[in-house]
Amino acid sequence: MSTLSEFAEQNPGLLPEDLDWLHSLIGDWQMIADMALADLILWLPTADGRYAAVAHARPSGSPTAFAHDVIGMRAPDAWAAIIDETYVQGVGHISKNPDWTQHSPTRLRAVPVRRGIRREGDSVETTAPIAVVTRHTNVAEARTPSRQDLVFLGCASDLLDMIAAGDFPDLSAPTGPRRAAPRVSDGLIRLDRTGEVLFASPNALSAYNRLGFEGELEGGDLTAITAGLVSGRSVADESLPVVTSGKASWRTDVEGGGATITLRAIPLRRAHRRIGAIILCRDVTEVRRQEQELLTKDATIREIHHRVKNNLQTVSSLLRIQARRTQTEEARSALLKAMRRVEAIAVVHDTLSEGLSQSVDFDEVFERVLRLITEVASVDNGRVYPTFSGSFGVVPSRSATPLALALTELVTNAVEHGLSGADGQVWVTAERDEHELRVVVGDDGGGLPEGRVGAGLGTQIVRTLIEGELKGTIDWHTLTGSGTEVTITIPVSALGAVG
Repeated sequence: MSTLSEFAEQNPGLLPEDLDWLHSLIGDWQMIADMALADLILWLPTADGRYAAVAHARPSGSPTAFAHDVIGMRAPDAWAAIIDETYVQGVGHISKNPDWTQHSPTRLRAVPVRRGIRREGDSVETTAPIAVVTRHTNVAEARTPSRQDLVFLGCASDLLDMIAAGDFPDLSAPTGPRRAAPRVSDGLIRLDRTGEVLFASPNALSAYNRLGFEGELEGGDLTAITAGLVSGRSVADESLPVVTSGKASWRTDVEGGGATITLRAIPLRRAHRRIGAIILCRDVTEVRRQEQELLTKDATIREIHHRVKNNLQTVSSLLRIQARRTQTEEARSALLKAMRRVEAIAVVHDTLSEGLSQSVDFDEVFERVLRLITEVASVDNGRVYPTFSGSFGVVPSRSATPLALALTELVTNAVEHGLSGADGQVWVTAERDEHELRVVVGDDGGGLPEGRVGAGLGTQIVRTLIEGELKGTIDWHTLTGSGTEVTITIPVSALGAVG
């Protein structure tokens, strides 16, 4: 459980919707810390009337004000007053003098956190403060700010104001994968309300240069510039103008000049009205290339699986044809048994080929194998009534094939030798715990003399697979009255780790 959730349980006044809002905030506030060049701390009131730090973000491009973790810390007296005033009054406060609570002097700004509730007609209502965010700027590292620093600080201030107004985070924004998400250091563009570029960081300009753009971004219309770069593409993302104009929180990719740039728009609002936007951009050419390679390999593996399955089915068909043309009963029986073994392998492979997982739900595999065996094995015999109960659970792919082959042989023997052409039942039960898998295969046929075990090829195959590959044990015994049961026990550790 996260610290935020733990403290939320101790604060009965915090609604589930408030907790979701706070989780969304801390999931997206790293960019604010990076732009503010300062640490951010989220505070929640405690039952004793104080405030506890439940989340902390350090700036990526500047020194942190805190050498140690502050999560779980109660607010020091020097901060408690300003945090409490912010929470109770719902108005932001800035410390008048640098704070020396830490090893370095810091300037403190506190803003209330409100949850925004959007109503019909785009109207926004806000709740009372549910938490407080403090910004701690290390003034010991103060230097003359560059133009980029001033823009970043202005963007961070706007976003903090939006937190206080319930406009940030935007829950309507798509979550999307975090991998390759653009960061402040990757490139930042500041737009005005009309979509004109007010500022573009050097990294943002470099990203657009890789798309084939030549010139300056500042002063231009980002939507028109981007549209000109992708005009030759046959397929364009319909959300592109929405992102490049900064009208909605969204992400999209732009391709051009052999490069791929991902763009993320964060609309800026004041009094719930849009005043501009921040566009974060990142060159993800190499990331997308790797993703495409994975998709290609995925498709190749699936095609190989499909061809192997078809080849196994072809071999099975050839064995069936040969068995029909064979004159001797012994050769015909041997070919049909070989056919069943190949088909059992094909069933396992077919199930594994449906996904790239390293494990398989063996219950599904065995039910298909059981139907296949009893249908084929009972062609020349009487009617067979197979039943299956229990569960094998998930089995690693490397153990699925030998287990399926062993059970194929056992069920086949139960049909052919146990029932010997008569009507009867064949049952299979599977029980699994954390230590072992126990499988029982039985029939209500004539039964074997107690202590006698078959010496045919099928029995040898079963012993090799169960005792050799799966490190298990086998026990043949005759039931009271009639019938035979075979019990196999396999250590779960011998099946291998489920991937």
